[in-house]
Amino acid sequence: MKNLLKFLLAASFFLAAEAGFAQAKPKTQARPVQLGAIAQTSTMPQALSLNHIAIYVNNLKTATDFYENILQLKVIPEPFHDGRHTWFTIGGPMTLHLIQGADANIKRDKDDHLCFSVKSVEAFMDHLNKNKVEYTNWPGTEKAPTIRVDGVKQIYFQDPDGHWIEINDENLQKKNL
Repeated sequence: MKNLLKFLLAASFFLAAEAGFAQAKPKTQARPVQLGAIAQTSTMPQALSLNHIAIYVNNLKTATDFYENILQLKVIPEPFHDGRHTWFTIGGPMTLHLIQGADANIKRDKDDHLCFSVKSVEAFMDHLNKNKVEYTNWPGTEKAPTIRVDGVKQIYFQDPDGHWIEINDENLQKKNL
């Protein structure tokens, strides 16, 4: 009988300790996270989403004119009102921020670029031609698109600060718009 009491006392102590430990453990629930077109399970508290892209520029007025008139992005209100920022909407909740203060004449590599998709690369090439903006294909041939192995057309040009920009029709290719 004495051994039975010891066993019951030990078991209740063990069960109480386990219950306390279970309450102290953080509760994380596996959530599906969309990575491209593949749904995966993750224990991250929430999925990441792109909020904005910031581009450091030398002359804010020149860069703003380029992104507004050449890329045809819509200026949206920015919270700083300090004359150093311009914000643009770039689809959905994402924004592009221009920030003044960069040194002039920084050499940029084409591998480091922004890419925007359009329905017609040819129509965008006409727009660039009308605005006297030089563009090339990936190897550097002027006024010619690259055709990727998957059929996507793309061209490249630089903003006034030398940042490379790609224009392609990938959305058209993948979504058959």
